[in-house]
Amino acid sequence: MLKSVKVSDYMTRKLITFTEDMDLFEAIRIFSEQQVSGAPVIDKQDRLVGIMSEVDCLRGILDKTYHEEEVGGTVGEFMTREVDTVDTNTDIIAIAGQFIHRGRRRIPVVDNGTLVGQVSRKDILRAVNDFVCGT
Repeated sequence: MLKSVKVSDYMTRKLITFTEDMDLFEAIRIFSEQQVSGAPVIDKQDRLVGIMSEVDCLRGILDKTYHEEEVGGTVGEFMTREVDTVDTNTDIIAIAGQFIHRGRRRIPVVDNGTLVGQVSRKDILRAVNDFVCGT
């Protein structure tokens, strides 16, 4: 049964992460080179403090341009601070519901506030495929 499949079995553990003090243009470069559209933002203890997305980068560029300021800034200035998370024991059906109802592409996985991975819509589809096809 799919409810017994836990996120820890399918989450991505090796993540691209940002820090709040990272330059906005460095985040844009990483997004361009790594072909990812978002990444968790962590502090020095690997605790999740936010998410930085391509949209957040665009918001940063447009905000400064609109106010006729020099373009730039840091990830911490423009990241999304309110982040939906799940823990390693969450079942994939519950996560699929979050993807549908909250419109998320990825959800960070935390253990006592520490980032341990991330689950994406593709990870959920992979779990369903493995369950249905028995691979």
